[in-house]
Amino acid sequence: MKEPITTVPVLDLTPQALDNLVEELRAYHAIYSPLFQRREQREGAATYLHGLLLDLPRKSIEPMILALEGPNAKAVRTTQLFISEGAWDDEGLLHRHWQEVDTSLGEDDGVLTLDGSDFLKQGRESVGVKRQYCGEVGKRANCQAGVFLGYASRKGYTLLDRRLYLPQEWVEDEAYAERRRRCGVPADTPFKTKPTLGGEMIQAVHHANTLRACWVTCDEAFGRDTRLLDHIDGLGLWYVAEVPHDTHVWRQRPATAVPPWSGQGRKPTCTRVLAGEAQLEEVAQLAAALPADRWTPHTIKEGSKGPLVAHFAALRVIAVREGLPGPEVWLVLRRNLLTGELKTYLSNAPIDTPLATLVWLSGMRWPIETCFEDGKQYVGMGDYEVRGWRGWHHHMTLCILAHFFLVRVCLGLKKKLRG
Repeated sequence: MKEPITTVPVLDLTPQALDNLVEELRAYHAIYSPLFQRREQREGAATYLHGLLLDLPRKSIEPMILALEGPNAKAVRTTQLFISEGAWDDEGLLHRHWQEVDTSLGEDDGVLTLDGSDFLKQGRESVGVKRQYCGEVGKRANCQAGVFLGYASRKGYTLLDRRLYLPQEWVEDEAYAERRRRCGVPADTPFKTKPTLGGEMIQAVHHANTLRACWVTCDEAFGRDTRLLDHIDGLGLWYVAEVPHDTHVWRQRPATAVPPWSGQGRKPTCTRVLAGEAQLEEVAQLAAALPADRWTPHTIKEGSKGPLVAHFAALRVIAVREGLPGPEVWLVLRRNLLTGELKTYLSNAPIDTPLATLVWLSGMRWPIETCFEDGKQYVGMGDYEVRGWRGWHHHMTLCILAHFFLVRVCLGLKKKLRG
């Protein structure tokens, strides 16, 4: 067995010692306060950040204000307006946040991680709410669906950006027009798939050029979208994307041509794979047919999940694009030695990429899942009671900043212990 491959260190982000960190929180808030145009906005952000970091069973606005200021109806209303209607710039805060992430966590081979997180909701009035698959409970439920971008390196992990997914009927159905208006959905908002939203976030971080990263990982919900994979490739980034077992590839590039005209009907214009060429195969079939000597055992340290022992293999294949041969990519196969579970990935990594690097990247998705767990447990990510478009994005922005504050504190404590 080879030496265990360490992915990302686990960060103990519990905010129990916050009472001793008020000055640090004030200094952290000062990084972002110049981005708020008005004093009331700066004060609102400081209050909300502090509230998200309190040790409370639920972090909606009323219990946060009660803990910070006592029974104060005016402060509750002021904070509600700050989150729901405040005209402050989320994007500016997030762009500044990416700079801070690079300072604390940035590495040249940093990993951008794309994933979804859903939020159970009651009623029909919250923006984007619908009965749909909800990852939080593992079945269909009334929920809002968020798409998030995270970052991970050998130093730690955090969240970078967020988008609210609007189901197609919410955007295009006239029956939803009044709900869109009440929720403040911008009139020109088009329908976008979750992979499209993810691609926009990756592009925004990449074009900002303030956070070092060269890899992207995602689960099969995103990895099956070839337009997203080509978009990532076009940005000059390398992806290791989990794909469904029935994903088709060619072992060798088949010859293609426009079929000759038979002399009748329209002349063919579309390129096709020539008859007699290699057939498409499912990636799970390739894994089953791979001889034992092509598999290598590795142990991955996947954070709080503990070590994972698996067999890995990687081979070059030809991806499919609209029924035709596309780019040559890596097919990465991972089979759990204890459960037999197979995971399949496609990657546009260079041909000389070591297997150990692909193994490492296959274990780099857990940090964003941990961010969701920590975010919902410690910084009230799912405790919001706002219903509108602006309020959802404001809340998630400040949750991202609160989470990263805990990351910074944890890193600082580790440095002191090493010192």
